[in-house]
Amino acid sequence: QVQLAESGGGLVQAGGSLRLSCAASGRTSSNYAMGWFRQAPEKDREFVAAISRSSGNTLYADTVKGRFTISRDNAKNTVYLQMNSLKPEDTAVYYCAHGLTGLLYRRDSSYNYWGQGTQVTVSS
Repeated sequence: QVQLAESGGGLVQAGGSLRLSCAASGRTSSNYAMGWFRQAPEKDREFVAAISRSSGNTLYADTVKGRFTISRDNAKNTVYLQMNSLKPEDTAVYYCAHGLTGLLYRRDSSYNYWGQGTQVTVSS
């Protein structure tokens, strides 16, 4: 079992920045990809970003490319999501996810452990 705990969410004005963290515990391993997803009210959960086990490869949704950066510190079992130039449409609950493999995928079925989520609200 792997436990994931997100933190760093909050209320920010449009154009501002936030940094989300996801701390992993339990049977953790650096051999798996990690991802971030989000879910806005009355919308389906959507892929945001993913990072390979070695941090050599990253994948982003088109809606956040150039504004968000995913990174990981395997020594600390922590994944980060730096969010810059935030927009009101970025408002959502953000979830950290543990990959089934070391490969990068956009579909949520490729992730087997999920955190409880952290709320991000961007005001206009």
